[in-house]
Amino acid sequence: ETVVVRPGDTIPVDGTLTDGAGSVDESMLTGESEPVTKQPGDKVSAGTINSHGVLHVRAEGLLRETALGRIIHLVEDAQASRAPIQRLADRIVPWFVAVTLLLATVTFSGWFTVDFELALMSATAVLIITCPCAFGLATPMAIAVATGLGARNGILVKNGEVLETLAGIDHFVFDKTGTLTQGRNSVTTVCTGRDSWSPPEDLGENVGWVLEPLIAAERFSEHPVAEAVRRLGAGLGMEGRERTVAGFEYRPGLGIRATVDGVALVAGTREWLEGNRITGTADFDRVEEELLGEGRSPLHWSLDGRQVGVIGIEDQLREEARGLLSALRLDGMRLTLLSGDRQPVAQAIARRLGGMEVIAEVLPEDKDRKIREIQSRPRKVVMVGDGINDAPALVRADVGIAMGSGTDVSIASADIVLMGSDLDKVRLAAALSRRTLRTIRQ
Repeated sequence: ETVVVRPGDTIPVDGTLTDGAGSVDESMLTGESEPVTKQPGDKVSAGTINSHGVLHVRAEGLLRETALGRIIHLVEDAQASRAPIQRLADRIVPWFVAVTLLLATVTFSGWFTVDFELALMSATAVLIITCPCAFGLATPMAIAVATGLGARNGILVKNGEVLETLAGIDHFVFDKTGTLTQGRNSVTTVCTGRDSWSPPEDLGENVGWVLEPLIAAERFSEHPVAEAVRRLGAGLGMEGRERTVAGFEYRPGLGIRATVDGVALVAGTREWLEGNRITGTADFDRVEEELLGEGRSPLHWSLDGRQVGVIGIEDQLREEARGLLSALRLDGMRLTLLSGDRQPVAQAIARRLGGMEVIAEVLPEDKDRKIREIQSRPRKVVMVGDGINDAPALVRADVGIAMGSGTDVSIASADIVLMGSDLDKVRLAAALSRRTLRTIRQ
């Protein structure tokens, strides 16, 4: 059988690449952080992560690890891990034992002159009452209980150290798409070279020639914008039409390019089109400005080197997002929105969420640098994200939290995984860490 692996997905089987090309993260096997370029005929391994491109893989070996098995493995690893406070306890225990034995000896010596049996009982009582077992077991037991409780509530903690680090956090950085927003974009307007502004439901048949190649190519992308375009195609009856897509390539934060039925398609940001030597028109630039002013994201696309349209895309905020951010503000946390979107769109989202620092128009490779800049202030930073482009920032942050509804690469990069897409679990994870550390210290 042949499986199609889209950008950001984990390769599910061992096999041979039959079509497509891209880079694969094989660090779980080789320990090397640099992605490996794959061409047709190359071998790929189950569990490695496809970073770019659509890969067609002929299955040759199955991975005998289910999602449930991975979850159990994560919890077991976390319960067996040693937090820094546990290492402190382990250093204290030997001295504690020595002092306990010394006190028991002094007690026995003091009562020995009165009565041997009383002296023995008193020394034994000292040993029993001051036994260091509880002291030595408190930390691993608290971590085991906390990670088990977290798992039951859909919070997977990868190691005990994360719980201690999270308790000292003072700055939360949020990705926008799919994290603070639902990640379920919808197309609100379409502007093509032949039509002015049109709501999607009013599009005429004459736009099919420019929309169909875009809809066909977006079948190979997992980005929320691609999903919105596919839903538009389904509503217009275009999604089911067969078209040959070759050479698909995805650049996180920028866009896609492919060849559809022999026609070169480039879609994404205006900068992405300009980088592919495609110049827009004043009309399309004006449309983009209007969309940005309304807090909507523009998607430009071109065919055979000529821009043919702009789509306006809107994403709804998660219902719990405003409440979560308000609670974090009351806890004294600093909040930042980190997004690859244009500055006006990100600012509009921040205003709707009650206001927060905005860092916008950030490419995926720059998110890591932005997190490092915040840490240098100095701040203890949590990064919350869900996409391929968030992976470097999740690794760089003091604690990375990935939404379970996100891509495999973001989940692999995070310290904590929230099963599902309930944003309130971010606050629950922070409360769990503080309670666990308080229990250990007590």
